[in-house]
Amino acid sequence: MPRLSAPWEIKRQLLIKAEEETDYTYGCKPEDRPINDYIRFGIINLDKPAGPSSHEVTAWLKRILDIKEAGHGGTLDPKVTGILPIGLLEATKIIQALLISGKEYICVTRLHKQTPENKIKQVLQEFQGLIYQRPPLRSSVKRQLRTRKIYYIDLLEIQEKDILFKVGCEAGTYIRKLSHDIGEALGCGAHMQELRRTRAGPLTESDNLVTLHDVSYYWAEWQQKQDESLLRQFIKPMEKALELLPKIVIRDSAVDAICHGANLATPGITAIETGINTNDTVAIFTQKNEAVALAKTLKPTQELLKVSHGLAAKTQRVLMPRGVYPKLWRGSK
Repeated sequence: MPRLSAPWEIKRQLLIKAEEETDYTYGCKPEDRPINDYIRFGIINLDKPAGPSSHEVTAWLKRILDIKEAGHGGTLDPKVTGILPIGLLEATKIIQALLISGKEYICVTRLHKQTPENKIKQVLQEFQGLIYQRPPLRSSVKRQLRTRKIYYIDLLEIQEKDILFKVGCEAGTYIRKLSHDIGEALGCGAHMQELRRTRAGPLTESDNLVTLHDVSYYWAEWQQKQDESLLRQFIKPMEKALELLPKIVIRDSAVDAICHGANLATPGITAIETGINTNDTVAIFTQKNEAVALAKTLKPTQELLKVSHGLAAKTQRVLMPRGVYPKLWRGSK
């Protein structure tokens, strides 16, 4: 099967629909938020260790930072290591965006007998594209047959019965089941030996990946020195997690209406990215690059650029609190 384009390989261009200045009296660039808001709307690119569950790691992080709410973007089995994005407080609202942005793993699979390299490569290629999977018995979801996209599988190394490969896939793909199915297709049987997640949506191992020990150290240092740069080293604005979603930029005057749950009307748009189709999930941003909401589009990019009235998208999840921008929409007092 031919290699599919992963979400992080899709290139988009921001097209201007209307020129308008933003008012810096309201809101601010995400990286310039006051430290309390920076934490409140922050995410951590955490390197999960082998042993604890994703839920335990998240609970430990809450205790370290002394916060009441945090959520992780995509469960990793206890023995699996790698990227576990953690949304803090208000940033837990963006977790669903990470769940649709794709994942990448490095996997060691043990074949039950040695197999020629050319046969392994051939079978791996057959698993690229759309595959059928039924969640394993120990999974936390209903065991229904479902489809998942495998963007690519690259064979990295073979050592006797062990094969090392990199796989880019749709969220919700079970790599343990994939390893088993590869073994069945090879006719020798196989099981997953070791697994590490190297990407979750836009977050990679080079994007300020930190351990629990790093977080504990930086937090203790900040409490002692009150140096904000210590926290900014490992906490990133929640907007980072939305980088792979198509983007629509809106006027200042439209922001508070969206924050109150209104749907996005086309006159409120100042810019829109290419490649948006009807019913796509998009991220709505201010002109200062602040995340306002997640929405479902009602029209594709080219049509939204042309029309001057009607609805552009239905708001699905509001991310920005009310009152950050002034209430300038119709019906305000």
